[in-house]
Amino acid sequence: MTGFIGREPQLRQLDKMLRRVERQAGPGGRPGTALLMRGRRRVGKSRLVEEFVDRAGVPSVFFTASTRTTREEIDLFVAEAAASDLPGAALFAGAHPDGWDAALRLLAAALPADGPSIVVFDEMPYLVEKDAAFEGTLQKLFDRELSRKPVLLIGIGSDLAMMEAMGTYGRPFYQRATEMVVPQLNPREVAAMLDLPAAEAFDAYLATGGLPLLCAEWEPGTDTATYLATCLADPLSALVVSGERSLAAEFPTEAQARRVLEAIGSGERTFTNIARAAGDIPGASLTRALTLLVHKRIVAAETPLSTRPANKDTRYRVTDPHLRLWLAFVGPHLAEIERGRGDRANRRLRTSWSSWRGRAIEPVVREALSLLPPESLPPGCEAFGGYWTRTNDPEIDIVAADRAPIAKHVTAVGSIKWLEGPFDHRDLTALTVHRDRLPGAGPDTPLIAASRSGVTAQGIDYAYGPQDLLTAWE
Repeated sequence: MTGFIGREPQLRQLDKMLRRVERQAGPGGRPGTALLMRGRRRVGKSRLVEEFVDRAGVPSVFFTASTRTTREEIDLFVAEAAASDLPGAALFAGAHPDGWDAALRLLAAALPADGPSIVVFDEMPYLVEKDAAFEGTLQKLFDRELSRKPVLLIGIGSDLAMMEAMGTYGRPFYQRATEMVVPQLNPREVAAMLDLPAAEAFDAYLATGGLPLLCAEWEPGTDTATYLATCLADPLSALVVSGERSLAAEFPTEAQARRVLEAIGSGERTFTNIARAAGDIPGASLTRALTLLVHKRIVAAETPLSTRPANKDTRYRVTDPHLRLWLAFVGPHLAEIERGRGDRANRRLRTSWSSWRGRAIEPVVREALSLLPPESLPPGCEAFGGYWTRTNDPEIDIVAADRAPIAKHVTAVGSIKWLEGPFDHRDLTALTVHRDRLPGAGPDTPLIAASRSGVTAQGIDYAYGPQDLLTAWE
């Protein structure tokens, strides 16, 4: 299994950029092109670029940064360039540049002038964190020297906020670099890769988060329960180790933020409950930790969607489905799994799976609805969210509106029932009662049902099953 299902669009885009570099090469021109690529950790960005470089068959150098000192990074970059197939690689032999400026000048001299080449800086945020001048130095050398060569310069990063900021106004690469986001595999791609029916594909998506590495260890056609049991029995499985590695990379020194994330991952959603679960952390400290987690896009802060403002009712959730599962069922029991008792972790997961899945699927269903064509939805559905009060009475799974976060018009109200039984008349009665208590909704507001096992209630205006929702990603 290649793990590249769902990556052909990105490969085509990269190839298109390289061909453009090649076409624009010539005396006096500036064919060099820069690309900033971002995506969540372990989503396969590096593997994608490695595949692209292999297919391109042009001279290249691929450097991966880490948490080393700037001096160590430069020395390793020089060693990587010296061992590369760049025509001027010999320029790096025995070289000891005193900074990135000198190292990048050597790179510019080593690049071919008569044909395309590729230069990759993987985990670029590490370089920026260690040396605040790196970003500006790279931009200066790109403008003055690198862009004169037919080179495709690719910077890769997993720190989503930092990589996105690099392309914004006031930063060195503003309007100098194309940006590419490498997403996780979506539920439809997971279904195709694992040869699963729609309902089971959504389960697989929740378990793997659409991470190619996790999908690659899933035997096609295997059901979710078997996959989870197999992975939990193996302490070295990607499902077991990926969460810890991601957190170690995200929070090497931020123990407090990690504690807060673990509290959210355990199921706590409100400020007060998160503080208590994180060890009665002071309010100011919790605010700082939550701000960091939201900034890193690891946690989403959501407010109820209706025609009334409700900023004080903010709730928090882990954005990545797999990390959410890992924090709930794997991370707290790593020691147990490592000593060969993954069966205990699996037993807990199976006991809680139905209720956990019911909550975890909600943002996925809302995303699917937001991607469906307008003709498949009630009129005027431009934004999707949920609604709740401090007492959860009512708590509504789906609210569609003309805008967010404060709607002018509520255009639909819905419920998600992701259980083995169908959405029936009792579910419809409860939804109708809740609609009457939603600010901005009324008796004529259309009703939506998203159900894993069908809809038997009469009176639902729009019903969606797993297959309907899966088409959202076509």
